[in-house]
Amino acid sequence: MTTKLTCVSPIDGSILAERETLSPEAARDAAARARTAQTDWAARSIAERAALVRAGIEAVGEMNDEIVEELARMMGRPVRYGGEFGGFRERGGHMADIAEAALADIEVGDDDTSRRYIRRLPWGVVLVVAPWNYPWMTAINTVAPALIAGNTVLLKHATQTLLVGERMARAFHSVGIPEDVFQNIFMDHDTTSALISARAVDFVNFTGSVGGGQAMEKAAAGTFTPVSTELGGKDPGYVREDADLDAAVDGLMDGAMFNAGQCCCGIERIYVHESLYDAFVEKAVTWAKALKLGDPLDPETTIGPMANVRFARTVREQIDKAVAEGATAHLETSPADDGGAYLTPQVLTGVTHDMDVMREESFGPVVGIMPVKDDDEAVRLMNDSRFGLTASIWTRDLDRAADLGDRIETGTLFMNRADYLDPALCWTGCKDTGRGAGLSILGIQALTRPKSYHLKKSS
Repeated sequence: MTTKLTCVSPIDGSILAERETLSPEAARDAAARARTAQTDWAARSIAERAALVRAGIEAVGEMNDEIVEELARMMGRPVRYGGEFGGFRERGGHMADIAEAALADIEVGDDDTSRRYIRRLPWGVVLVVAPWNYPWMTAINTVAPALIAGNTVLLKHATQTLLVGERMARAFHSVGIPEDVFQNIFMDHDTTSALISARAVDFVNFTGSVGGGQAMEKAAAGTFTPVSTELGGKDPGYVREDADLDAAVDGLMDGAMFNAGQCCCGIERIYVHESLYDAFVEKAVTWAKALKLGDPLDPETTIGPMANVRFARTVREQIDKAVAEGATAHLETSPADDGGAYLTPQVLTGVTHDMDVMREESFGPVVGIMPVKDDDEAVRLMNDSRFGLTASIWTRDLDRAADLGDRIETGTLFMNRADYLDPALCWTGCKDTGRGAGLSILGIQALTRPKSYHLKKSS
């Protein structure tokens, strides 16, 4: 039995796209075709696979004018920001650049008696379950290295961004990547879980909610299928007493508000040394008040609607509850705030870690700001979270930032910046943010398995 996936545009609540899901039988057939195609694909050289992926990326770039407006209609990001192609190309290109070296044999020894080495082999069929908030960049994080490493890929994209996978598949197929090597598929949750439980795929990469990650791990339980997850976040920023105040305000507030706060590594908590606290809050409120909430198709709009009314409802509830518990909200309701997907950005002070807005993921345009007396208090509060994706420290002292970073429970430490994914660095997390290694040399190696060779020579 098939179901229907419906993408509702946050701009006006209209139905933008609908797609029927695969039946369990059709999903297994798609995986079987991918498995059959994988042998020939893996037999091609790394250089050939990388060249085809690069060509597919450029084919996506040729569609970018259409993609930018399509993204605004699907998930509300303003067209003024130009889409995701810059990061999409940077990430995919970097993985192609490092593939030969990252996947080279590890030579252990070659003497008169034997030759020994470790070779990295593709897992086989990789299932990529991608999120809607950065639908192109999050998908290419795994699609590019998986294909370059010799895997075939099944891409299941979020319902909110139904059209992304179709476009990506069309672009990649147009340059010669075989259709069964890279398939865009539509599946409901039950069929996805059944496919994993049946060992129809060999590796799962999931980006999304904690609950979604738990469902993936449960589906894979007992199969020994690797599951890589990047889940929730409650990323903190810390402004030390020696920070460049204006730079800290601009960087942290952009990290909190860009994409209507719908960023995996968005800043959701800010801790400011007490000597800078009042000035920071004043500047942060001024920064947020300058945002223009409105139609994302309008080039003047700087913050669009949240991707879905229910996402905005969660953020409103957190804000209202925090205010009821004693927090101060500094921004008046915007005329464009419709009580639905269009949500006024908000800065909160007087917050504590007893409040949901400082503990649970918001994934929206709200940030709480607290004063701290020193580094130790900042570290304690930054670690007082069940999540651990990124943390941002603002200071002029690089060595001190590195020392503090060793004490902060996080996957990435930023100094004097936030909310950026460098493809040469491993994208990973800890605690309820999940486990996995994306991008970098570690990311491409994670999409392969090691195989040891001990070749004894004849005497």
